[in-house]
Amino acid sequence: MDKYSFLNAAHTSFFAELYDRYTKNPDSIEPSWRAFFQGFDFGLESALDELDIQPAVNGTTALVNGQEVAVPLSLQKEFKVIGLINGYRSRGHLFTQTNPVRERRKYSPTLDIANFDLEEADLDTVFDAGSILGIGSAPLKTIIGHLERIYCDAIGVEYMYIRRPERIAWMQQWLNVNDNHPSFSAEEKRNILRKLNHAVSFESFLHTKYVGQKRFSLEGGESLIPALDVIIEKAAEAGVKQFVMGMAHRGRLNVLTNIFGKSPKDIFSEFDGKDYEETIFDGDVKYHLGWTSRRETDSGRVVNMNIAPNPSHLEAVNAIVEGITRAKQDKDHADAISEVLPILVHGDAAFAGQGVAYEVIQMAKLDGYTTGGTIHIVVNNQIGFTTNYLDGRSSTYCTDVGKVTLSPVLHINADDAEAVVHAATFALEYRMRYKADVFLDLLGYRKYGHNEGDEPKFTQPLLYKSISKHKNPRDIYAQKLLEEGVIDDSYVKSLESEYKKNLEEDLLDSRKVEKTVITPFMQDEWEGFERVAESEMRKPVDTSYPQEKLDAIAARITQLPEGKKFLRKIERLVESRKKMYFDDNRLDWAMGELLAYGALLEEGYDVRMTGQDVERGTFSHRHAVIKTEMHEEEVVLLNSLGEHQHGDFYIYNSLLSEYAVMGYDYGYAMASPNTLTLWEAQFGDFSNGAQIVIDQYLSSAEDKWKLQNGLVLLLPHGYEGQGAEHSSARMERYLQLCAKDNMFVADVTTPANLFHLFRRQMKAKYRKPLVVFTPKSLLRHPKVVSTKEELATGSFQELIDDTSAMPTKIKSLVFCTGKFYYDLLAKKEELQRDDVALVRLEQLFPLPTEQLRATIKKYNKAEEMVWAQEEPRNMGAWGHLLMHLDEARNFRVASRRFYGAPAAGSAVRSQRRHAEVIEYVFDNTKDNFRIKQK
Repeated sequence: MDKYSFLNAAHTSFFAELYDRYTKNPDSIEPSWRAFFQGFDFGLESALDELDIQPAVNGTTALVNGQEVAVPLSLQKEFKVIGLINGYRSRGHLFTQTNPVRERRKYSPTLDIANFDLEEADLDTVFDAGSILGIGSAPLKTIIGHLERIYCDAIGVEYMYIRRPERIAWMQQWLNVNDNHPSFSAEEKRNILRKLNHAVSFESFLHTKYVGQKRFSLEGGESLIPALDVIIEKAAEAGVKQFVMGMAHRGRLNVLTNIFGKSPKDIFSEFDGKDYEETIFDGDVKYHLGWTSRRETDSGRVVNMNIAPNPSHLEAVNAIVEGITRAKQDKDHADAISEVLPILVHGDAAFAGQGVAYEVIQMAKLDGYTTGGTIHIVVNNQIGFTTNYLDGRSSTYCTDVGKVTLSPVLHINADDAEAVVHAATFALEYRMRYKADVFLDLLGYRKYGHNEGDEPKFTQPLLYKSISKHKNPRDIYAQKLLEEGVIDDSYVKSLESEYKKNLEEDLLDSRKVEKTVITPFMQDEWEGFERVAESEMRKPVDTSYPQEKLDAIAARITQLPEGKKFLRKIERLVESRKKMYFDDNRLDWAMGELLAYGALLEEGYDVRMTGQDVERGTFSHRHAVIKTEMHEEEVVLLNSLGEHQHGDFYIYNSLLSEYAVMGYDYGYAMASPNTLTLWEAQFGDFSNGAQIVIDQYLSSAEDKWKLQNGLVLLLPHGYEGQGAEHSSARMERYLQLCAKDNMFVADVTTPANLFHLFRRQMKAKYRKPLVVFTPKSLLRHPKVVSTKEELATGSFQELIDDTSAMPTKIKSLVFCTGKFYYDLLAKKEELQRDDVALVRLEQLFPLPTEQLRATIKKYNKAEEMVWAQEEPRNMGAWGHLLMHLDEARNFRVASRRFYGAPAAGSAVRSQRRHAEVIEYVFDNTKDNFRIKQK
């Protein structure tokens, strides 16, 4: 017992502070103290077993490594108070005053002192544990008062699950200042009130001028405006140069006007439903449009601000924003990524219900996707359209997904404007300090229904009875400032009158303009590029490349660095690439692809490729990232081009997501038109996991929002007996989306054509999305090769004629696309059919109709024209041909029959169906539609 006799003499504040350190990080204290605290029974049974420590039965002693240690009663009480403090830290958020219109749900156990083995008699006892809160020794009732103010007032804080002790310590220090309550100056308070007035007055003005029109009002969540304002102002002071924001429709018009500085006049023009200035622009509803502006902050700093356009598909914009942010960071802020700040504003129901929110959050710490921390703000209406929050999620909070990345979450009463601004300040400081995500949950309400014409009392009569009597946040705050003597009775009326007067003037000006002008998003990034029509897309682009430069790049990417040990298979692979280029002049698919990237890098373009397993390639063809055998050191030969390198090559294996990853890369391409941005599906079949991005952005953004985008989708496609989920990239779906001038779609068959296709994507003076159906079996097919001369002096071929065919001999003119060509070629050679011409359609959209017609004319002696595809009749390109080529009505079609699934699961059945289609191509009596097909 002598060893621990000092427990009776030492000051208890020492133990309190030491134990607090122990609870945050056991390894931070000396081992004997760690053993002592582990011996005291706070439920750490696993640690006790491991260290052979047993709690005392009566709670007055502890067994530490077999030695009984007496614990003084005063020290026991101190530990219990520390347990109470930790109870507030970990569970205080459950007992806050954060709901402005409802009683909070009840949770147990509560924070009653009896649950911590403390008594009423202890309330007046002075405990040194108060020093943990920065208040020194204090009576228990004083300690509890401070804990209530810190953790159970208008801000609830979740953070004790964070596994970084230094972050927890910093947060507790931040929270302890003034008991987690702000101390604003009179001018700061008046500024908050001004921002609230802007938010409230803007909505009331629209409500009276555009009665019944949808605007998705912010009413009930107006404190978002002062929150965003303080983030932008303080972030600019902290060195942030650019903001990228994403949000859905709720409150968007308010944010555009009062944060981004969009003229109310322009918004009023959109409300009046005027036609657009441009005839080739279809536009979108006013609360989906993006905006770019420059804002001068109160401190005189000029910042660039972007709010990304978004569809009605909630949370879809999250990934777009992160991609835009990363592109800006890579381009201009690589050494200071914190200078670009992404802010995402969510709705509570969507954030809890939409899986893409989780996918994007999982990206936060990944090398290929991190953006140095995002500030997430949930405008929590406590309802989703008509669905109560209890029916909308199983989790306690809509923000619980934020805990995936061990991020702090603050829940704030949205009626308490000062608390909201205080929490927003914390969020910014945390993000800038730790380059990590942080979440703010603004608990408010929605004053009207889902839109202003909807009746919410049908489904929530009690809630909306309460809301109808509830004051708005401006009036609540104004009353508080009036009582404090910060403002007088006339102050708010003066603010409102002045703001609405300006709105009236903007409204009058807007009605003098006949057409609505939509300003393109991020114009600076797109300087020098122009939107073009289909006719321009059909014009050839010079994609040639000097062979001597190609030789130099080939030398670099076929030479492993010296002094490093690689797998023998890798050495043989690199040696074979060197041989195929310099000796055989027979370049395979991978070599054509890598040389395309190398040539662009030499010319100063960046290349970014992501997707599942892209570094090696799903089918082990690319090997753009090579690892040493002993240490797994990564070697990227395309970043070792020496004097030939003027761009950067970025390639990352993605998380197992399609939706968020494609959205991210779409956003990246949106902000970086001089980067060849590629997303590759593991199999093309899986790309439909990103269907929302494809439908709402890729195929339609230029029509809706004037957005150009050069994202390239690489979709492995081809029928090789691998079943319904590993055969088809659903070509028909992409082709159905094609219209006028919205994208390119290709199904190329040679390395040289792939080389020129990628170069065309960058060398053109415009940007269009490019969908490429890429091969699997062709990656190593002996006939799928090109020469270096074809790369150097060739160009992209939209259609490849049959160079072996003599037009006068041809009886059957067969058009096909992609890998199926080589299946047909093998059969043609087997049958020795020189009366059949196999013509490859390499570009499916825009369809090269003139070339097709010229080819038909060339083979005018042919007795029949055939369209051959390996896909079922209701899939593939056949329907697309019928829509875009009148002559296709005269084609005989050879395909699989109509099926619901793209391919058969049985390899035997698949091979049989494949063979029947091929047979019918060469023999029109073997119609597989007449033969019962199994």
